[in-house]
Amino acid sequence: MFQIGGLIVFCGLLGQTTALLDTLPLPLDQTLLLDGTPAQDLSPTDLAGSLTDALSNGLLSEGLLGILENLPLLNILKTGGGTSGGLLEGLLGKVISVVPLLNNIIDIKITNAQLLELGLVQSSEGHRLYVTIPLGINLNVNTLLVGRLLKLAVKLNITAEILAVKNEQGKIHLVLGDCIHSPWSLQISLLNGFAPLPVQSLVNSLGSVLNEVLPELVQGEVCPLVNGVLSQLDVTLVHSIADLLIHGLEFVIKV
Repeated sequence: MFQIGGLIVFCGLLGQTTALLDTLPLPLDQTLLLDGTPAQDLSPTDLAGSLTDALSNGLLSEGLLGILENLPLLNILKTGGGTSGGLLEGLLGKVISVVPLLNNIIDIKITNAQLLELGLVQSSEGHRLYVTIPLGINLNVNTLLVGRLLKLAVKLNITAEILAVKNEQGKIHLVLGDCIHSPWSLQISLLNGFAPLPVQSLVNSLGSVLNEVLPELVQGEVCPLVNGVLSQLDVTLVHSIADLLIHGLEFVIKV
């Protein structure tokens, strides 16, 4: 009788213990999964790095480099956006007296397009991200008689604002806000080494013209790509980042 009674008591205690365990909160990742929110297994640094890697890979897979190398730069310079004579003719007029061969039609080829390492900054209130997209291209400026005359290295930054929004169904996702070329980020340098004064004069004049045309031209091509890449990001990554942004939690480490 004692053994049977002890067994009954033991079973009763076991039942109470099981019921108590059922009332304890689940581990964090299980709770998040039951609520329909993906588990945030990545550290803040990992999340930021995963986002920039995903954006970079997405831009490359969408053909960013090919788009840059096929920009209609020469056509825009010749037409000058519809102005009489075009920007290129105005450029030639400035240097034709010192470089007679430039009376020939100039051909500009874009080569060696590059996407450099992306930068990521979180706004002070924590609800926005700013992605810096640094781009590089080479410009080969040719004339019909001389062949390659100048080889220029050009660098330019595009800054994309990323926001987290919640739709009517309550789902959160990332969207593109402002997307602009960073003021004063255009850098032009001569790759041919030292240039004589007439050629340097051409470089300076060409740089002034490119500063008016190239940033907006690049911006018009890159920003739609960024918007498309955002819509194709991994769902788990998007939800994790969007949730942090909506709550204003800092996850981009300042350096």
